[in-house]
Amino acid sequence: MDLSSLKYNEAGLIPAIIQDADTGVVLMMAYMNQASLEKTLATGETWFWSRSRKVFWHKGETSGNIQRVKEVFYDCDSDTLLFKVEQQGAACHEGYRTCFHYRLEPDGTVAIVGEKLFDPEQVYGKRT
Repeated sequence: MDLSSLKYNEAGLIPAIIQDADTGVVLMMAYMNQASLEKTLATGETWFWSRSRKVFWHKGETSGNIQRVKEVFYDCDSDTLLFKVEQQGAACHEGYRTCFHYRLEPDGTVAIVGEKLFDPEQVYGKRT
């Protein structure tokens, strides 16, 4: 098996789950196309495809919170990638270590878990 056995969706994208290589914590999920996967493999840092902006983006290009790839896996259906990375700083654009910092409680309320590592307005500017 090789890269040609991966199954991309109708938009040419494949989900990529990003996990901390040391702790096992799931940091984020984003999408890749073939070119961003190839660039990730070539550079050893994660690159993704933005569905909303229709551009490549390098994780950490603005914040400095890059992800160094340690291992790459794909699932038995060949339609989802798993990256084990060394995360520099926070993975979440909201300033948290992981994008999965909203915990849904049994009563339907939401709790925020984890501490904010940076202020997004100071890193990315004010969003409109």
